[in-house]
Amino acid sequence: MGAKIRSYQPGEERALYDICLLTGDSGEDASGLYQDPLLVGEVYVGPYLRFAPAHAWVGVDAAGVAGYVLGVPDTPAFETWCEQAWWPALRARYPQSSFRAGSPDDRIVRLIHGPPTASPDVVERYPAHLHIDLLPRIQGQGVGRGLMTTLLAGLAAAGAPGVHLGVSKANQRAIGFYRRMGFTDVHTYTDSLVMARVL
Repeated sequence: MGAKIRSYQPGEERALYDICLLTGDSGEDASGLYQDPLLVGEVYVGPYLRFAPAHAWVGVDAAGVAGYVLGVPDTPAFETWCEQAWWPALRARYPQSSFRAGSPDDRIVRLIHGPPTASPDVVERYPAHLHIDLLPRIQGQGVGRGLMTTLLAGLAAAGAPGVHLGVSKANQRAIGFYRRMGFTDVHTYTDSLVMARVL
């Protein structure tokens, strides 16, 4: 029996945090890189589930939740909300000196204390953004495409004219997938790309 797509259910946060970690090294397992297994999810999963649960979708197979897509229709509103409602508690829990300087955990803590904001020229045309992660066991079955199509329809229905995402240049498999989904490069950085498409 293949994987199916459904809306995220409260109580599945930890499963999504785990998937985030297991795909957190440019699509590969990052669990050996981080001392704190929750840290990556606190940045890339938790605030999305709290801010926009209606735009959280999961891929489920016989063994459970194995992938997700998360999105927000209005990135500046999301960034403002995070500053007020999400980052303060995490900043208290993870002071800047929590981990060895330069370590993977330290880099995530730095993001918590100084979160990047989307470029104004990107959000003007593509105000929505998303994250998608799938465990290897459900890749190559059309689940990623199904999750993405479902989310994009929801973001469009919420009034977003376009959507963007960031991806590591090391994750060539993901870049190829995004291009097949109609995304094009809008910014190129040393190690990453910002890709976007009209909804």
